[in-house]
Amino acid sequence: MRVIVAKDYDEMSKRAGSIVKDRLAKKPNLVLGLATGSTPVGLYKELIRLHKEEGLSFKDVVTFNLDEYCGLSHDHPQSYHYFMKENLFKDIDIKPENTHIPEGLSKNVEEFCRKYEEEIKKCGGIDLQVLGIGGDGHIAFNEPGSSLSSRTRVKTLDEGTIKDNARFFEREEDVPKIAITMGIGTIMEAKEHLLLINGKNKAEAAAKAIEGPITSQITASVLQNHPKTIAILDEEAASLLERSDYYKFTEEQSGEIS
Repeated sequence: MRVIVAKDYDEMSKRAGSIVKDRLAKKPNLVLGLATGSTPVGLYKELIRLHKEEGLSFKDVVTFNLDEYCGLSHDHPQSYHYFMKENLFKDIDIKPENTHIPEGLSKNVEEFCRKYEEEIKKCGGIDLQVLGIGGDGHIAFNEPGSSLSSRTRVKTLDEGTIKDNARFFEREEDVPKIAITMGIGTIMEAKEHLLLINGKNKAEAAAKAIEGPITSQITASVLQNHPKTIAILDEEAASLLERSDYYKFTEEQSGEIS
């Protein structure tokens, strides 16, 4: 795992944007896995800036989102369909038919999950998967204890996740209790991962995921087993990393993103 310690959230987002820009330059029809939540918003703002100011095009890009709440309509302000439209899709030149987000209103969820996996495979797999991390170390909605070989499925949310996400809703009881999520096995099949972590409240989860043992109790820790993962953290999120000085030294030697 390549670990980059950025000065702050803004630098983290710009570094992440540079990576996406680089991968798009190499493959204009990139298959891009996307995440939601507060962490990737800065990245999406940077991608919009790159599109508007530098002509970065997404017209041939195909996207697959990690997850979606069950029971929320697409126009619900807290649905991930709405989030992606408002925070990225409406401001870039991506084709709507090339965007894929789990369908939380599906009447046959098992069949939908199977087809979602098939669609990813039809596109040749995900080239670059953007990830955030939960306070308990989960990725997507793969809560602690999730199988490390799991596939796209319905998952019951952990009480801690519900509490964390309550800030986006009027009341905690409004937070959906179940969601559709890519599984760990699905995520691990992406060719490359871009893990973004910011804030002091994520420092413990970051340390366990990056430097701790690989365990289903910290599902992000499985990324240590992937041959190509880049983790970008701001200094607050990196504050509990034992080898942060080494990571900084390594970046000084390696130069720009490659």
